[in-house]
Amino acid sequence: MNFSEMEGSPDNGGNTPSRSVSAHGDARLMQLAWASAAASAAAGAGSAGTAGSMTGMGVSGVSGPTSSHGGKAGTAGGAISTPVSAEKLGYDVFAWSSHSASYHPRHILVNRPSEQGSRWSSGSNNQMQFLTLKLDKVAVVQTITFGKYHKVHVCNLKEFKVYGGLSLNNMTELLHSGLRNDSEAETFSLKYKVNNVVFPCQYIKIVPHLAWGPNFNFSIWYVELKGLAQAEHVDKIYWNYVNYRENEVIRLCMKHFRQRNYLDAFECLQRRTQLQLEDPLLTDLHGSLVMNGDFAAAEEVVQQAYARELFTEYVRECSYRPEWRRVKNDDGDTPCMRGGHQMCIDSDAGLIYLFGGWDGQKDLSDFWSYNVVSKQWMCISMDTRRMGGPSPRSCHKICFDSDTRSIFTMGRYVDPENRPNVNLDCDFWRYDIAANRWNRISASTQLDGGPDLIYDHQMVVDSDAQVLYVFGGRTIGPDPSQTIFAGLYSYDIRSNVWRLLRNDTSQPENSIQLKSRIGHSMLLNPKTRELYIFAGQRNKEYLSDLYIYEIDTDILHEVSRDYSKQGGPDAGFTQRATIDPELGEFYILSGLQKDKNSSQESVKNSFWSYGLQKGKWTRVYHNENVGAEYWSRMRDREPCPRFAHQLVFDHVRKCHYLFGGNPGDSTNLNLRLDDFWELHLIRPSPEDVLRKAKFRIRRQQFREICQADNTSQALHYLQNDVSAVVNHADEVESKEFRDLTQQLFKWKFIGNAIVVGNTGGDGGNVMSAPVVHPAAPVGGGSGGGSSGIGVGGLVAMDALRSSGSFTDGSNPFQSRTELYELLLEYFPTSMREPRGNLVDLIDLVPA
Repeated sequence: MNFSEMEGSPDNGGNTPSRSVSAHGDARLMQLAWASAAASAAAGAGSAGTAGSMTGMGVSGVSGPTSSHGGKAGTAGGAISTPVSAEKLGYDVFAWSSHSASYHPRHILVNRPSEQGSRWSSGSNNQMQFLTLKLDKVAVVQTITFGKYHKVHVCNLKEFKVYGGLSLNNMTELLHSGLRNDSEAETFSLKYKVNNVVFPCQYIKIVPHLAWGPNFNFSIWYVELKGLAQAEHVDKIYWNYVNYRENEVIRLCMKHFRQRNYLDAFECLQRRTQLQLEDPLLTDLHGSLVMNGDFAAAEEVVQQAYARELFTEYVRECSYRPEWRRVKNDDGDTPCMRGGHQMCIDSDAGLIYLFGGWDGQKDLSDFWSYNVVSKQWMCISMDTRRMGGPSPRSCHKICFDSDTRSIFTMGRYVDPENRPNVNLDCDFWRYDIAANRWNRISASTQLDGGPDLIYDHQMVVDSDAQVLYVFGGRTIGPDPSQTIFAGLYSYDIRSNVWRLLRNDTSQPENSIQLKSRIGHSMLLNPKTRELYIFAGQRNKEYLSDLYIYEIDTDILHEVSRDYSKQGGPDAGFTQRATIDPELGEFYILSGLQKDKNSSQESVKNSFWSYGLQKGKWTRVYHNENVGAEYWSRMRDREPCPRFAHQLVFDHVRKCHYLFGGNPGDSTNLNLRLDDFWELHLIRPSPEDVLRKAKFRIRRQQFREICQADNTSQALHYLQNDVSAVVNHADEVESKEFRDLTQQLFKWKFIGNAIVVGNTGGDGGNVMSAPVVHPAAPVGGGSGGGSSGIGVGGLVAMDALRSSGSFTDGSNPFQSRTELYELLLEYFPTSMREPRGNLVDLIDLVPA
């Protein structure tokens, strides 16, 4: 078997590149958006709604009764009780930068792909070109479709941005993408939510950045907008958005006043509007820590937060620390070296199953299980044919059904030279774990309405619904020069019925165009009932796209056309992916990659996580080393780069398992690997967060004790109370703790004078100042915790500040405020004050 076609190696077909068009703004997604808008509106209503006049907005198409504040009443009006679908939105061309000859902007209103002149063409190719569209009425714009000329054209937009808003001077970026240089229309989803609040638009602005032909002007042939326009729904969404913005402005003002200690203004605004700046628990934290200097009470608040599991969101945002462990089994049999094999896992039973593969010389049919508790391999069968099971194979797929405790397998690779002498039907098998028995479900899935014989496809099982999904893979036929890909299929396990969900060659116009591929990834999220499809290779193109398929609605979304430009991994092929539905993350271990800055293929070690809620990529681990000598030294510490390997995730023990693969050794193309690894992804625990929060609070208390000249008490507090909450094994934190000793020698009180620095020679700076001793709380402070030491409340701090006592520029109110805002990072976003700052809204305009 040759290297060029084994184990999902680069495909050498020559078909047209794939197209992926998005229809992300579907009815179901809008329902979710409206629900979140309703929740936001209800929260606003509970906080007494909007304050201030919202008249003079100058927005057409919106009417309705106003509240006593002058704006729309802040009710939960964002909810929609009946199903809503997107409709085509009417618009006119409102403004444009320029146009050349007779290529007027209004040509984009009509779709005439066969007419050369039916387009807008800019008068220049600089970055100042634009088209502004004005909707016939305010609407929630969900998608934008660009029609094209019936032939490839150099003026097509290779890169562009789309903005939207209620006014021309306040527009939000809705899309940054590009068109493919071909004749097929493309549809893109547009952003229509900010902080889970749906916003409507009156204007849409299209800004070209780059044409396909260098130095050519920009052309747009046709634009179609779709979204929600029904007045009874848009009206509610509009006022919900207006109220949201008004409330956020007020909360920013409140935050600003409290930060600056303008408490009269803060309390007056809060009484007038009845708005809450934050969750009451955080208000208690601010009062205890910042206002009163009651550090013990502040610790009690963070202890309550821990008990209420409020640190979970923060923990999930923390970076992982990868920890590889090589698993060796010197006492018993283990699987031999291989690539193109398959693994699946029964996490509840703690068993990993491995079947088949290619050892560099031949296909394998051995079948193994690995017990993650006893750490022992067991050979179930050296040849599954002897059990009445499948023949030797590689590049197949297996998956585990937790409901019936069965394993399904389908597909295999066949060398071109062997195809004339081999049965090319796609057999389909099921292994009953409890009975230790193989059952052939079908001798030919193609005859049963399923795919032809395929390889390097993907297969997952929905155990709850008892449905299996198969996507992609290249069809194996008698003619190896033919490149045919399989589509997206479902298989009902109970009824034994196949169904074609997406055909690779024929899909609905102006809808998602999911092109098949090989060596990709597909994951099932049982909580959301979604499939995630990404990466792989189609013909000679390496892909870095991401799609979501909604199982219940049969709707497909394009999340990203090229996630490598959005902070994600390079375009990949034969990478391996797993998912943790409980954390809402999936993970990728790299395989063959194509560098984004070149066309070269490489095998590198990198591991990525993707957060489904925020759509954020994070590189967990990366190693650029490629030398054989380096990896020989690392063979027991870290797995070498590879492809055609297998990776499974134990969701019970939160551990990944990696076995085998192809190292891509150009000097030995038949070399395969037999090493077995555990990968643990380490994050801080909620207990770590609690300890860290207490460390920061006690560090602040220690500094204030030092500033109060309680040197002996400060030293005792440092050695006992602060040290008790320090992770001394963490070098960074340990250094922070050691550096605190410098505070002991920074403040010296002599009578009514303060000496900063050394007291001997000319090293000290002596100033006369009245001193308020902070050990006794003044003005409502509690004295700084259970030990009764600390600066105390704001009156004490004001006295010290006004007397000039803090001569090093320290400011207890300021430092406590900074600490408070640091502690806020541990709490859920929904509980906190707004992230922005009022002063950041002021632009400095040169005179």
